[in-house]
Amino acid sequence: MASISKRGNYWRAFVRRKDYPAQSRTFDTKAEAEMWARQVEAEIDRGGGVDRSQARRHTLKDLFQRYAKEVSPQKKGGSLEILRLRKLKTDPIAQVKIADLGGHNIARYRDRRLTGTGDAKPVSGSTVNRELTLIGHVLSVAQKEWAIPIEINPVSQIRRPKENRARSRRLRPGEEERLLAELSLGSRSENGTFEAGGSRNEFLRPIVILAIETAMRRSEMLSLRWGDVHLPERYARLHDSKNGEARDVPLSTRAIQTLELLSAHGVTPNSPVFPISVESLKKAFVRACERARIEDLHFHTTFATRQRHASPSDWTMYLNSLRLLAIGRYKCCDATTILGPRT
Repeated sequence: MASISKRGNYWRAFVRRKDYPAQSRTFDTKAEAEMWARQVEAEIDRGGGVDRSQARRHTLKDLFQRYAKEVSPQKKGGSLEILRLRKLKTDPIAQVKIADLGGHNIARYRDRRLTGTGDAKPVSGSTVNRELTLIGHVLSVAQKEWAIPIEINPVSQIRRPKENRARSRRLRPGEEERLLAELSLGSRSENGTFEAGGSRNEFLRPIVILAIETAMRRSEMLSLRWGDVHLPERYARLHDSKNGEARDVPLSTRAIQTLELLSAHGVTPNSPVFPISVESLKKAFVRACERARIEDLHFHTTFATRQRHASPSDWTMYLNSLRLLAIGRYKCCDATTILGPRT
């Protein structure tokens, strides 16, 4: 016997049959509750009787943990996804039982992220959409591969926020100098501790310079190995770019000088050029911007500033090449034909 009742702004469906465990779920509308109850009763009539013990036992946090362990490592960019899942596990939505999870829970999460709560700042619609897509895929995998009974993916039931317009924020006059000053390696006091100001990581300033000079993505620079850096030929090879194809990135004079200083410490072909984590880089960049009093600047917005720093000779070589588009992350190119041999 199914019963439908209203609780506040939501509708609760309750199905009870002799010799079968009672089942209930909450929905945004009465129609959704009635449809779910009919599906459950039809399944029981067919003798199927869906076992919902796992849905009652597991929370969304449990699914996040399993997904981060089994699915994310197989993905390109899986390390970033694992960081997102780690943050999701701290949100109140992670404590909801799968049996109780409905569109209203997802809608509350969406609104909470857009408006911000407590110490959490509001985030953009684009960020929320990425998070909702991830939650939706976690639930889809749980439904199809982990035998978790989920009749309707609740992410599909809610309105998505509007995507943000493309960011046009760039480094303004004077900001690069202030930012790099804050990223310079800080000095130590006589007792060996770092003094106020500057950075404690010697790789932060070089990676920002390389981003400005080459237009490489953050993930591309963090995956770069010394064996892929060809200073005499003035290019770096990316084996795993965003479009899945290898790509050669020309190196300007300033980029080469920066890399030469790093390579002077002794490196091996397989060692990373920038042995730092994504999270460390993000936090250090944000702190440096705060100290430099630079507002609303994201790491990736430094990419488009590279062209301002090209020397006249570099510009001549760039413009003489029909392969210029490759610099902007599109296809592979022979960087030597663009910049010429190193002098």
